[in-house]
Amino acid sequence: MRDKKQKFIDLAESRVTRTIKDIRLIGNLSNKSAYSYSEDDVKKIFRTLQKEIDVAKTLFEGKSDDRDRVFKLRE
Repeated sequence: MRDKKQKFIDLAESRVTRTIKDIRLIGNLSNKSAYSYSEDDVKKIFRTLQKEIDVAKTLFEGKSDDRDRVFKLRE
């Protein structure tokens, strides 16, 4: 049992750390002097991120996974 717990801890720490770095990189996209974007683009990004967080939470509650696999701002 200890090995499973330690594996969970190791993976959770590395994945959450990586996700935090990626979220900070998304925040860097807010630089208007380097990028052009609409309010709708921003809303779609954060709506998608929130949806993925919500799905991840439900997985810990034993519910099924019904996520989209690819993010696209424009189709």
